[in-house]
Amino acid sequence: MKYSIRRQMTAIFIGLFAFILGAVLLINNSFLGTYYLSHKTDELIRTYHQIDMALEDGDLSENTSARQNILIRTERANVDLVVVDDGGDVVLNTMSTDDPRFREMLLGILQLGVVDQERVIKSTDDYTIYRTGGLAGSDDVEYLKMWGRLSDNSWFLMQSPLASIQESASLANQFLIYLGIIGIILGGILVWLFSRRITQPIMELAGLSQEMANLNFDAKYTSGGSNEIGVLGSNFNRMSEQLEKTVSELKRANNQLQKDIEQKEKIEDMRNEFLGNVSHELKTPIALIQGYAEGLKEGVNDDPESREFYCDVIMDEAGKMNRMVRNLLTLNQLEFGSDEVQFERFDIVSLVRGVIASCEILIQQADATVDFIADEKLFVWADEFKTEQVMRNYLTNAIHHVENERRIEVRIVSVDGKARVTVFNSGKPIPEEDLPKLWDKFYKVDKAHTREYGGNGIGLSIVKAIMESFHQKYGVRNFDNGVAFWFELDAKMENTSLH
Repeated sequence: MKYSIRRQMTAIFIGLFAFILGAVLLINNSFLGTYYLSHKTDELIRTYHQIDMALEDGDLSENTSARQNILIRTERANVDLVVVDDGGDVVLNTMSTDDPRFREMLLGILQLGVVDQERVIKSTDDYTIYRTGGLAGSDDVEYLKMWGRLSDNSWFLMQSPLASIQESASLANQFLIYLGIIGIILGGILVWLFSRRITQPIMELAGLSQEMANLNFDAKYTSGGSNEIGVLGSNFNRMSEQLEKTVSELKRANNQLQKDIEQKEKIEDMRNEFLGNVSHELKTPIALIQGYAEGLKEGVNDDPESREFYCDVIMDEAGKMNRMVRNLLTLNQLEFGSDEVQFERFDIVSLVRGVIASCEILIQQADATVDFIADEKLFVWADEFKTEQVMRNYLTNAIHHVENERRIEVRIVSVDGKARVTVFNSGKPIPEEDLPKLWDKFYKVDKAHTREYGGNGIGLSIVKAIMESFHQKYGVRNFDNGVAFWFELDAKMENTSLH
């Protein structure tokens, strides 16, 4: 990223470090000499007071602790010292008597008061501190000297060489520059590395916000931490959870609204389809009833057999209309979920045997035979009344379409906790393209043949609605010599979904 926080932090650190280094160099050039001279002056004054106190206490003789402390102090401070009493004897000396500086310092004591006032740094009644070149023409070395008298009238002279202030400042500046460059490089690298601890959680938050913008609420902030970024990450997670709940609620509401709209459209389509199909289905029986009723009224045939035939036709067509209306009402209740399903445990074998017995007259009229193959008993969980409707529809459908050897086979088998009921009738197979449409309302494969048996294309639609309310499987299968319709029911309680 061009303007990443990581780069900005590194640049700010390097700039700040460079500014501090420049300020230190400037201060070093401007004030180092003054500080150095002031420090040396204070050191000479402290040494003077220590010597004076030792003289007052009479503790400046050989091998005394005060004398040793003074020698240690002058050695550490690089100070040369000569103390001469009023008789001209050397009381204290930090150098060998053979050292040229010793003779120079004795000569300096004799040159009492010969000081260039312009080089005086500090002057009191007891001592004078000044800067000067070395004695005997040693002008290449500059000294800070302190000359005066002690409390016992002894004379003293202290001197400490002053290194070139400019040279010292230059060396110090060079050292600071080298040190600063190394510090900038190492510091920049460390800032670049450590800033990742800040930028990485921020980048994670940026990625999380992108995922949230794409409605992916599974992504969560995982870096943790109790600092500000950690708190922000926790808030992001809570916001993500809240947004997920809100979006889910909106989706549910939108889905429900879509379902309501689709249901409304479906109801309207069903209403139009219902009116069209009912008017089409009722047209023929109404026309027959009207025609035969007019024939009776006008006395077309006066013989009893003709009148009885006319009345039978009218009654038969009226019965068909009555059955169609009842089936339509049943189907409407099933499709709209207003017909409650009552699950109970019952013997499916006994129920199927009873349905076969009740249809015995139709079986005889169709000159068919029924083979019933089942165990003695098999208990299932379902709505017994609606299961009987399914079985009756399958059986009457088989009776109406049985052909060839005119054989009907009803079989009940138990497989994997399911009871499968199959109703087979010999005859012509159903065209494959018509199989998916069998379960649609008012659909008939052979309209003329269906009219002959009084069908109206609603029975299998009722089967479909009932089995879907059970949440169970059903279907049809073609064979070379006939057609088999089947359905399944739960034979175990734990597999049953109660509604």
